[in-house]
Amino acid sequence: MLLIPAIDIKDGKCVRLRQGNMDAQTVYNDNPVEVATRWVDAGAKRLHIIDLDGAASGQPANANIIHAIAEAHPQVEIQAGGGIRDEDTIQTYLDAGVNYVIIGTRAVTTPHFVSDICLEFPGHVIVGLDAKGGKLATDGWSKLSHHDVIDIARRFEQDGVSAIIFTDIDRDGMMSKVNIDASVRLAREIRIPVIASGGIKDLGDIKALCAVAGDGIAGAITGRAIYEETLDFSEALALVEKLCGD
Repeated sequence: MLLIPAIDIKDGKCVRLRQGNMDAQTVYNDNPVEVATRWVDAGAKRLHIIDLDGAASGQPANANIIHAIAEAHPQVEIQAGGGIRDEDTIQTYLDAGVNYVIIGTRAVTTPHFVSDICLEFPGHVIVGLDAKGGKLATDGWSKLSHHDVIDIARRFEQDGVSAIIFTDIDRDGMMSKVNIDASVRLAREIRIPVIASGGIKDLGDIKALCAVAGDGIAGAITGRAIYEETLDFSEALALVEKLCGD
């Protein structure tokens, strides 16, 4: 199971939000490239980078920073999202060294877009399904849809996406424990990997995730916990390798 540090970028800075609220942010560092280096030095094999301004506006706003991180750490996998809603943006990111693009809003609002880009960029597409109160959210989590998470995940599996990132928005940035049940429920219904996101606080959460890795939970994204040091990333990584492999 991969343990993936999150780097959320807003106004060029590394921040974390609470429950996706743009007005409830904590700035952790003015230099996201330095932050990326910190996690790579600690042993990260993949980074999860989100352009929050891009997610809200519908077009990349911090792509230059993401490109700089990819250039600085070519040995590390990068999955990037936020405002990726056309083929040209995807091509630009892949050309810059990003391994996976994360499609969120457009996947929900225009599902056939996912099938098209999976054909054009096979092996490089991840879909982010972000749920709030059981409903999928779009547009930087500002709007709710009526799509069922499992039904739409099955469709994307057929389209050929590499993985699904499942985020419980109510727990994101709150360090209130991962929604294991919902993540496992989704993973058991599809064959592609599920990456859990939202709510990790400490080593107890890591142990709980490793316990269900066999159910299809291939990775977990951690953000606020490693920035506020309720979770030591290196220690967590060692525990993951011990309990469920990397």
